Amino acid sequence: MSMIPQLLFTGLGIGSIYALVALGFVLIYRATNVVNFAQGDFSMIGAFIMVVLAIDLGVPYWIAVIVAVVTMAAFGILFNYGVYYPLRHRTFLPVVISTIGASILLQNGVLAAYGPHPQSLPPMLPFPGFTVGGVFLDSQYLLILVVTFALVALQYLFFERTMLGKKLQATSQDKEMASLLGIPVALMIGITFAYSAVLGGVAGILVAPLLFVSINMGSTIALKAFAASIIGGFGDVTGAIVGGLALGVVETFGAAYISVPYKDGFAFLVLFLFLMVRPQGVFGEKVAEKA
Repeated sequence: MSMIPQLLFTGLGIGSIYALVALGFVLIYRATNVVNFAQGDFSMIGAFIMVVLAIDLGVPYWIAVIVAVVTMAAFGILFNYGVYYPLRHRTFLPVVISTIGASILLQNGVLAAYGPHPQSLPPMLPFPGFTVGGVFLDSQYLLILVVTFALVALQYLFFERTMLGKKLQATSQDKEMASLLGIPVALMIGITFAYSAVLGGVAGILVAPLLFVSINMGSTIALKAFAASIIGGFGDVTGAIVGGLALGVVETFGAAYISVPYKDGFAFLVLFLFLMVRPQGVFGEKVAEKA
């Protein structure tokens, strides 16, 4: 029982990474009605940009973080115009295939540049952590939680209190009506891709000191984030956040009390149960369709 608070803290930290990537999935889906299967690779690219800047070029760590985030925003815009925009008038299947192809291209491009050997990043904070009430608060996990909740709060304020945020919401709800109202839909979608790339990049940067930076790290994160978005209710922003946090907690407790080698399977076991019992997810609504 004494382990429960410690496991809960660790689970919320890991779940925050899943939540950020799941949020990227949901935002692009709401804006384009297409699932971006390269979303996880945004995390991998962000982590490798940090390796290049902080390790290879010796850029001061926090300056490297800022440059990496800005670079990911630019990368998201390029991704939009290179992968989605040329196929925007096609059905969803060609666009989905295009994102899968982009994912393969990104992984093999990084493999050609860096080889198969994993890279590593030092911790982002100079102290290991501290103990509160018998729970050791690891500095990296604590940073992940603080950054995640700060991003979620800023996103809420941005979407609810700014005109640009309202335009982005209008575009995600009905692109044709938004266009008739004079909203530049193409620009709004480009901003959405940029923001989703930043979310993925930040997730990769935050988790990189805990894991080795490799070409496969994005795929692992993306699978669990995708499961989290379905569990929360695919297309629902709150569901993506809650689903990611819950999945991180379930995975951590499962590894501690059941099996470490099978910890990656717990996410998909929970997904399977939800698909059987509540396929629309926690925050999703049932949609009736005629056969």
